[in-house]
Amino acid sequence: MKNSIHDFCRVGIVHGMAYPESSHDPETYISTLKKILVDTYFDVVEIGAIPWKELHDRVPAMIKAAHMQFTYCGHSRLFGAKLNINSLDESERKAAVATLKEGIDEAYDWGAEDFQFLSRGWTEPTREACLSSLIRSSVELCKYAASKGTLPVCLEVFDYDIDKKSLVGPGWLAKQYVEAVCSECDNFGLMLDCSHIPMIHETIDEAVDPVCGHIVHAHIGNTLIADSSNPVYGDNHPRFGYPGSENDTDYLAAFLRKLLDVGYLSETRRPILSFEVKPQLGEYPDIVVANAKRTLEAAWRLV
Repeated sequence: MKNSIHDFCRVGIVHGMAYPESSHDPETYISTLKKILVDTYFDVVEIGAIPWKELHDRVPAMIKAAHMQFTYCGHSRLFGAKLNINSLDESERKAAVATLKEGIDEAYDWGAEDFQFLSRGWTEPTREACLSSLIRSSVELCKYAASKGTLPVCLEVFDYDIDKKSLVGPGWLAKQYVEAVCSECDNFGLMLDCSHIPMIHETIDEAVDPVCGHIVHAHIGNTLIADSSNPVYGDNHPRFGYPGSENDTDYLAAFLRKLLDVGYLSETRRPILSFEVKPQLGEYPDIVVANAKRTLEAAWRLV
């Protein structure tokens, strides 16, 4: 493709994944965020709950000063409290919904562009019941968000049997789920991450085609699933081309081509396309970020 990738999307990056040390203290959080905000390659930064109240005003102000947008990832609210949004235990389900509503409040207060969450654990005998619970919770979150404004809500599709072991999940189930929620809410959609597609044991077509009309957010990254004894195994988002991993330039090019074919990448809408990459042991975060940008540029030339 001769046109710039930036003509078809706003390139973003997940701050806490690219700079894991950002969770250590407020000063490190700010210094690593600055690295992204001064990099004109990025239009969007993705953040989650900020554990230090003194940064709650400062961080959105910095992002606004950089003339960037940001999204709010609610995943950590569920991981940290070990809550299941699709639990069959009603008290746990309600607690999960409650903390995500608090996240939606923060997303509005800070001026986020969208709010993200994910499904959680399930078992084969309870799959249908868990799906019903997830739909119920999702509709409740969407209606809550709609009652406060126009903030879009999206669920990120994860693996179902390797690492996060989330209910959603395979393409056919993601289709069933998103259509059920969208039948009641018009502020909802799915996030697809190309690093999760190999973990779902699907091809790009199998993951994208069933839900192509409901994709509202996209991540790009890598995974290693060939060797379960490898410390990078699972949902660890190694750099593109990591030894033994699944995704490199050609795979990313195929994913971009698919997103272009189904209309997600668009010169008129310029949706979000964010890196989710993480430095592994002994690697420098800035080099991993540079790897991601170079790989995206190389992949786009193949589209």
